[in-house]
Amino acid sequence: MPHSVRSVRILLTAQEAYPALERAFLAAKDEIWASFLVFDLSTRLRSPEGLVVGKTWFDLLVHVLNRGVKVNFVVSDVDPIARAQLHREATRTLRMFAAAAAVANPGVRLSVRLARHPAQTGAVVRVLIWPYIMKKLFRLAGWLNAQSPELRSAALRDMGGARENLRIRPDGKVSVRLMSLPRLYPAIHHQKLAVIDRNLLYIGGLDLNERRYDTPNHARVGAETWHDLQLLIEGPAVAEAQQHLESFQDVIAGRLPVPKTRRLMRTLSQPSRNAPWNFGPSPLVSELRTAHRVLAQRARQLIYLESQYFRDLGLARTLARAAQDNPDLSLILILPAAPDDVAFDQRRGLDARFGEARQARALRLIRKAFGPRLFVGSPAQPRQALPDGESGPEAARSRLHGAHMVYVHAKVSVFDLDGAIVSSANLNSRSFRWDTEAGVYLTSRNDVSELRHRVMAHWLPADVGPEAFEDTQAVRVWTAIARRNASLPPAQRQGYLLPHDFAAAEAFGLDVPLLPEELV
Repeated sequence: MPHSVRSVRILLTAQEAYPALERAFLAAKDEIWASFLVFDLSTRLRSPEGLVVGKTWFDLLVHVLNRGVKVNFVVSDVDPIARAQLHREATRTLRMFAAAAAVANPGVRLSVRLARHPAQTGAVVRVLIWPYIMKKLFRLAGWLNAQSPELRSAALRDMGGARENLRIRPDGKVSVRLMSLPRLYPAIHHQKLAVIDRNLLYIGGLDLNERRYDTPNHARVGAETWHDLQLLIEGPAVAEAQQHLESFQDVIAGRLPVPKTRRLMRTLSQPSRNAPWNFGPSPLVSELRTAHRVLAQRARQLIYLESQYFRDLGLARTLARAAQDNPDLSLILILPAAPDDVAFDQRRGLDARFGEARQARALRLIRKAFGPRLFVGSPAQPRQALPDGESGPEAARSRLHGAHMVYVHAKVSVFDLDGAIVSSANLNSRSFRWDTEAGVYLTSRNDVSELRHRVMAHWLPADVGPEAFEDTQAVRVWTAIARRNASLPPAQRQGYLLPHDFAAAEAFGLDVPLLPEELV
């Protein structure tokens, strides 16, 4: 049963998505089920309805609980060494949920779980990468020791997974346990979805915190831009999402079979049986990967993609074959100018460089196959970049042709007007094979057409003609707009489009032998 045009609402950036989620929670009558990587209850409320009950999501949660609504929530935990800050934030979120229940009326119905993907890296692999693990731990210990005693104590309280690999000295500072072989958890529950009263689904790529808040005009400081997209959906996908939320942890643990779905697309994985040698989990369900490949093979005119990463070489090869088989097929791919850890944190580790090398290789495959039928763009603010005190080639990755990049985090794939996928999954092997991901497959031509026009129009000049949306002319028009913008000072540019800088990733990337591409 396809969705009708009225059953799907497109929410572009957090300015549209956050108020919609607030209203959905406030309208709940009986129950809410949700799973997010990040869900910070100190996030400010934005909707008029939300501001009536308080200032933050903590206040809203207390209000919803006091109304008798049952809230079932999964907060994703992560590897406590490789992602120490996210691990700390997850534990803090769990405490805030518990505090909300404590200040709410007696007997409220709240079930909140901190869930880490159970797959672990094998012992042999951990021995081989032990120096890299120790480097991470020493960096974490250094950060902790640089804090005041009060902040250090608070941080350690929320970093239980890392604390077992640290030694607290008599002076309160920490040191690394050198003789330990820390456990590593390479996969995460990366999905972002909520089901309200079993009849409304909120799903896409957007988590909840202040860092991820942005508006469609992307006027924030460059490092705080965050382009994302969610959907509000009614119809058959809701029941499938509900079943997924109730079962995915048991499915991953092998306690339940995989539920069948038609509209909900997932990535699910399980702990590997080849335990000593494995880097990560074994894929169980790769529906998002399969759907992208099948729809790419079927496409005949225009594929439009937005993603944080484009690193899956299997998808790149599928797209390349589709370009060779279908001479009328064109591709528009929107990517951030650089990954956020490289652009904003100036990371130069092997994982960051390996990820860039994989993306550079994937881009080479489609550039060769599509030729002039391909446009790869990276958006930037149409204003001069303000000085931020940082310099050097690493800091330059956050800027493009003199303007601050707009950070693309949306995960949208549109294939002609026949099908579209909106999900939490990036176009990389990690999202397609390891992490827990969820998305929806739209088949109604009205839904697909509306989605494609909305996401395409967002990047284009306001006065652009209809040819920018036409299958046979879009790539030519987008290429011309991006090249013209690149030739002008930022303040004179129209829209956000600029050509993607292929050379930057080629120069920064580094292929690392034996590392699986699922790591990045």
